[in-house]
Amino acid sequence: MSEPRAAGVGLLDTSTVILLPRITDPGVLPDEPTISTITLAELSVGPLVASTDAERAARQAHVQQAEADFDPIPFDAAAARTFGRVAASLHRAGRKTSARAYDALIAAVAIANDVPVHTVNPDDFAGIDELDLVAIPHPIRNGHDRQRPTTRSPA
Repeated sequence: MSEPRAAGVGLLDTSTVILLPRITDPGVLPDEPTISTITLAELSVGPLVASTDAERAARQAHVQQAEADFDPIPFDAAAARTFGRVAASLHRAGRKTSARAYDALIAAVAIANDVPVHTVNPDDFAGIDELDLVAIPHPIRNGHDRQRPTTRSPA
């Protein structure tokens, strides 16, 4: 796993997209941040499973902001083939693919497109061979923001 660095294109995972407004040091982000269609799909679940109108509105705002800010990298045939290797590496590491399904799919997109994943939750990607992973300091866990996010990924 790499230390925080900004260089070229980098794929932000869903947790990082949700916490993006709270990341105060832009130097930890890639020069050209992008997302995958998997992140867009994962964000799209949020408003549909929200328990309150306020939570639903906040989650919908995340979806709309991601749609406006990014042109997602698709989960295509190359990513589908790569997913097999990702699932096998998770299996070898003793992790269940289904437990980290969204993360495994995001990793497959990153590997297939030869871009690193930038994440505030590097443990979510543990055990995935071939993945160039860049850990971004978590803005809440590192004490920069004690307020819990109002929108969380359903995964």
